Amino acid sequence: MIIQINSDSQISLNADKKASYSQELESEMERFADYISRIEVHLTDENSSAKDGADDIRCLMEARLNGKQPVSVEVRSENLRQAFRQASEALFRRLENLLSKERTLKRKGQRDASRKETL
Repeated sequence: MIIQINSDSQISLNADKKASYSQELESEMERFADYISRIEVHLTDENSSAKDGADDIRCLMEARLNGKQPVSVEVRSENLRQAFRQASEALFRRLENLLSKERTLKRKGQRDASRKETL
């Protein structure tokens, strides 16, 4: 799984901070490693450093799933850390729901197929 972290010119992330975020995200998404080829993170400061305001940091995370449409979440928060954390939690829940539904449909399809064979 490849993790790419991007930020706008208003948010300065050094290599250590990017590596830290990347490791945290990889650890959290480890459960889905077989399904995800890439995760892209986009961090932006909506109001820039000149203006202060609530929920001005935006974190967009997009997971590229093998053979499926990408899944994305967007979170706005007061600070970078909080926005990143909330987005990673939201992405985890979204992937968990999506893959759980897929497994259920697959099981139901197999069950329906076996019923047709017995008739």
